[in-house]
Amino acid sequence: MPEQDLPPGWAQTEIGVIAEVNPRLDKTGLADDLPVSFVPMSSVGAGTGAIDVNTTRPLCDVRKGYTHFRPGDVLFAKITPSMENGKMAVVPALQNDLGFGSTEFHVLRPYGEMSPKFLYYFTSSERFRIDAAHHMTGAVGQRRVPTLYLSKHVVLVPPAREQRRIVAKIEELFSELDKGIESLLTARKQLEVYRQALMKHAFEGQLTAEWRESSGGAIESAEALLARIARLRESRDQQHLASWKEAVQAWEDGGERGPKPSKPRRSKPLGAIDQHELTALPSLPGEWRYVRLADIARIGTGMSVSSRREVEDPVEVPYLRVANVQRGYLVLDEIKTMTIERSHQHRLRLARWDVLFNEGGDRDKLGRGWIWNCQVDRCITQNHVFRASPSLCSELHSKWISYWGNSYGQRYFNSEGKQTTNLASINKTVLSHFPVPLAPMQEQETVVQLLEEKVTVVDQLDEELTQALARLDGLRQAILKRAYDGRLVAQDTSDEPAWVLLESILAERHALTNTKKKRAAAS
Repeated sequence: MPEQDLPPGWAQTEIGVIAEVNPRLDKTGLADDLPVSFVPMSSVGAGTGAIDVNTTRPLCDVRKGYTHFRPGDVLFAKITPSMENGKMAVVPALQNDLGFGSTEFHVLRPYGEMSPKFLYYFTSSERFRIDAAHHMTGAVGQRRVPTLYLSKHVVLVPPAREQRRIVAKIEELFSELDKGIESLLTARKQLEVYRQALMKHAFEGQLTAEWRESSGGAIESAEALLARIARLRESRDQQHLASWKEAVQAWEDGGERGPKPSKPRRSKPLGAIDQHELTALPSLPGEWRYVRLADIARIGTGMSVSSRREVEDPVEVPYLRVANVQRGYLVLDEIKTMTIERSHQHRLRLARWDVLFNEGGDRDKLGRGWIWNCQVDRCITQNHVFRASPSLCSELHSKWISYWGNSYGQRYFNSEGKQTTNLASINKTVLSHFPVPLAPMQEQETVVQLLEEKVTVVDQLDEELTQALARLDGLRQAILKRAYDGRLVAQDTSDEPAWVLLESILAERHALTNTKKKRAAAS
């Protein structure tokens, strides 16, 4: 910014002029057993300025391999994604005035009367973080903000007294914003409680209690529906068997080129749901009953992704990944493809109203899913996404299964899933044994319709809350922009101008340099 455009009394300089970047620590005379504060990256809040310094360690444990800091320093996370998430803070009082933490922190130690909070709000602003992200170096996933970038970044410096007024005004305005954000977050939690209660009432029959009374029993019972599903499944098994025989004959007539078609497996009833399992499930109306998912749907797996797969008759097909299958919706803006045997395509291809379930990854992904409506032609799934093809082909029936899977299923899959060091997963057996409530078909349709009417309202309210939160965050950034453009508080001509502050800082730095030289010479 040209000097004539600066707010009155302000000066323009670099961060490295007003703060020491990554200062060194003279450990001479510090005892190994000296308790010091310890701050890992996880102890610094994202975008809040919060920092937990309650953990202590003896100096001998952190003397090497950690970043040191003092009270009043500004911690700046330099690695992605911590930097983009705003993991920055002003260091409060520490055990023995000394702290150590992650090597992924830059430390800014303001000189003289420079306000640490003024420097914190500047470097934690979204505007600064976006620019810093553009200057990161290193490999993907390990990109960092260079020390030189911080040192050379230009900053407008107000008089010391104005800095304090700016910080006070920022904190006053942010306090009001925080109250609004807290109210919105409370409302969002209440919405989620309502959503859960809605699902509970739906699958305990409370949403349709009056509907059942008015029907007078003139509907197909759950038992009759299950018997009809069994007949449909048997008929479909026979069709698949006949199709397989035709495919084998064609394969033989063609000189047995390529892999032999796999014989379809017949559907086998699983064991009944015992009383122990039933005690962990919600109570159902008398007209309903529990069945296992594999009793009403064929469970299928997808194909692993491999660039080294050898195929004789290749065909490239789109496939769904775990990222495409969210809880209650699909994200289809990026669909990848893989190469498979053409003869496998029919077996793997998704059919309309298939119900998708994620194998896992993080625990919150276990069993997550939604229904398929042929949005992508010839699409299959990766092996980490299961599909359940209901014997009764109906959109509302599939939604009934998926809504249940996304609500009660979270508890079931969490309890039955397998946990390794970093991943959680379910297998085909766990999914096949998943207990599903079976209501009369007309009641399933009524429940789903009522659910969607109410869930639509909840989703609209949630979106309004999301937009309101985004507006408040935008207002927070607008406050910071005004602050660092010199437009948040009025300038006071009686303030000692910033160039005087910079001169005193330069004098302080010169004195520190001389002191260090004398110590080095003495040693």
